[in-house]
Amino acid sequence: MKTYFLTAYSPGGEHLINESLQADTDDEAVKAAVKRLEEEELTDVPSRLVRSSGGMLHFHP
Repeated sequence: MKTYFLTAYSPGGEHLINESLQADTDDEAVKAAVKRLEEEELTDVPSRLVRSSGGMLHFHP
């Protein structure tokens, strides 16, 4: 499994979510990240998902 980092920010720049997740593929990681954002009702705030090895998979300004 690969490690990914999900971060969501408030409009003021505070971290609302800053956590790691594990997934076998990039697609699974994106699905898990979007699900997590939906659970926390954070789909409309700035967020990003990155691989621990580098590379951004999701960005919402």
